[in-house]
Amino acid sequence: MSVAIETEELTKRYGRKARGIEDVNLVVAPGEVFGFLGPNGAGKTTTIRTLLGFLRPTGGRARVFGLDIRRQSVEIRARAGNLPGEFALEDRMTGEGLLRFFARLRGVRDLGYAHELAERLGADLRRPMRRLSRGNKQKIGLVQAMFHRPPLLILDEPTGGLDPLVQEEFLDIVEETKAEGRTVFFSSHVLSEVERVCDRVGIIRDGRLVTVEPTHALVDNAFRHVRLTFDAPVDRELFEKLRGVEDLRVEGPRVFLTLHEAPDEMVKLAARHRLVSLEYERPTLEEIFLTYYDEEGGRS
Repeated sequence: MSVAIETEELTKRYGRKARGIEDVNLVVAPGEVFGFLGPNGAGKTTTIRTLLGFLRPTGGRARVFGLDIRRQSVEIRARAGNLPGEFALEDRMTGEGLLRFFARLRGVRDLGYAHELAERLGADLRRPMRRLSRGNKQKIGLVQAMFHRPPLLILDEPTGGLDPLVQEEFLDIVEETKAEGRTVFFSSHVLSEVERVCDRVGIIRDGRLVTVEPTHALVDNAFRHVRLTFDAPVDRELFEKLRGVEDLRVEGPRVFLTLHEAPDEMVKLAARHRLVSLEYERPTLEEIFLTYYDEEGGRS
């Protein structure tokens, strides 16, 4: 199968006024790690639930591994591992009991990989779910999505509630999944994890797909927030002449600006003075989204 996920004008509306998704056109290749990005309420979860057949589309069409999401949703879910953004597990059962239950549902006899994943993520399988923190429940949710090695992983905000070390381990697992030729489709609002593992990203906002492009293009083309600190006050006019500078603010020896160009010219200018510190910060995804919407016609 040459396409893992394909949508054509996929639309889901909740009545006349409530926003869902509108005319989403998307193609995800097998073996690709695809990041699906957007702020809360943008349409990420609606898209995922529609692809898996939990919501019925009101327009358009979509296929997963060639299977129609309207008529063959059961077959699609059999080939996918899914972690919803919000999920509830039987609170009286232990993680071990839950995994055995899911294994019976999926016809998996060997839980070796499940236990390996649980160990790597630090998931406690012995305690009842009601006694676990949000982060530990999230770990078990990840294990149940991945333990049967499905050809497609669909994960909605998978690192929510995880500590940084566990996040890193999860990203290692995603890279291993890709190396095995399996497909990963996950939503996120954390730019650093998207940059590390995703081949391409799609940005959705207000239910519409704004852009789809390689991850490096999204990150490399983004502007940067810069803070320079010198050992003495500097002249504002020096930095006003720099190309691509916005939101310039000078407070004595400190200079704050947003830079839309490569930093070479700015660094050379700063080197004319005694520089104490330089902070070069990526924008938040929300800022990148707003930039894309400005380019699409000033929407905000």
